[in-house]
Amino acid sequence: MFRRTFWFTAGAAAGVWATTKVNRKLKQLTPESLAAQAANKAIETGHRLKDFALDVRAGMVQREAELGEALGLEASADAPAERELPGPRRRAVLDPTPQTTTYSYRTISYNRNEDH
Repeated sequence: MFRRTFWFTAGAAAGVWATTKVNRKLKQLTPESLAAQAANKAIETGHRLKDFALDVRAGMVQREAELGEALGLEASADAPAERELPGPRRRAVLDPTPQTTTYSYRTISYNRNEDH
């Protein structure tokens, strides 16, 4: 009798345990849960990338300072800490005057820019 009670209790406990595990796994596989997991992974990856970029930038600054010291290129105190970028380049302007073709009976004006 005790043997039957033991195995019945063990079977019931295994059934409850298996049902709980299956239900948890099913909840993890719902579209909402998968979307939340993906969003969490994306945020975590973004933080890791930001940390990596900050580490790279700190290393760049440190290495630039080392090279500046080695080459004797110390920045002067009156120079600005950060240089400004030069202004945008302007393209050379083509001759805006229209081309004129002259025929014996009249003058025809042709502007290539009007074709577009």
